[in-house]
Amino acid sequence: MSLPDYLRYLELLGVAVFALSGTLAAGRAHLDIFGFAVVASITGVGGGTLRDLVLGSTPVFWVLDPAYIWICLIMAALAYFAMPWVASRYRLLLWMDAGGVALFAVGGTEKALVLGASPLIAVMMGVMTAVFGGLARDLLCGEVPLVLRREIYATAAFLGAALYVGLEISGMTPGLSALIAMAAAFALRLLAIQLGWSLPAFDDRQAGAVSGVKRQNPKA
Repeated sequence: MSLPDYLRYLELLGVAVFALSGTLAAGRAHLDIFGFAVVASITGVGGGTLRDLVLGSTPVFWVLDPAYIWICLIMAALAYFAMPWVASRYRLLLWMDAGGVALFAVGGTEKALVLGASPLIAVMMGVMTAVFGGLARDLLCGEVPLVLRREIYATAAFLGAALYVGLEISGMTPGLSALIAMAAAFALRLLAIQLGWSLPAFDDRQAGAVSGVKRQNPKA
């Protein structure tokens, strides 16, 4: 079972964008060209790999279609030899990354539905597909994972995945459902970047209360 053609091509684009974002982290970590290739590949296909393994869809998608890995390697090589140019377009890449989140959230959800997953599991798989590659990238490069910061990132993926499932259940055609869901996820992530939106953090008063409980119950 595979994605519809239109989603496959969009997912290939998403892999390219995510792989390129991985090379920026590799550059900040001062890795060699092999490190660039590893980080770009893990960022590009990591989320989809975990999705396929959890759903039991093996061999995973990039083993069946090596084009995904080739795209990651090409992005790594291009970025390694043109890092100053790539780094100077960071804002543009951030917007492209937002597009990748939207593409992967909807593509991951669609594949989960094709494989027979329930709506809830399909949404979870969509979010996982969208965020796991970036999580692995940041951990490998010694950075605080973007998904664990206050930025609206996984929330945008969740919006896209949940909206896609809802529209599919309502009877809307898959192609139109995908476009609307991707647009919503992309718009939320883009607005968060532009306006500095973030989710509420655990404030100091709450943290103090938790610390007090821990002191009173050291064995808890």
